[in-house]
Amino acid sequence: MSWIFAAVGLAFAGLLVLGFLGVRVLLATRALGREVARIHRTITPAHSALNEQVRTIPSRKG
Repeated sequence: MSWIFAAVGLAFAGLLVLGFLGVRVLLATRALGREVARIHRTITPAHSALNEQVRTIPSRKG
């Protein structure tokens, strides 16, 4: 009977570890999303300026 309690205790401990790691992954993905959004805000003006410069270059056809 005591082996059943040990197995349930180990299973519960394993679920706690998985839950803790899941929360860490969730927090890391949120941080990554914020970082990507920040970089996107930084790059967008430069991307627009570069597109404008590329449009002003005369194309050589023929």
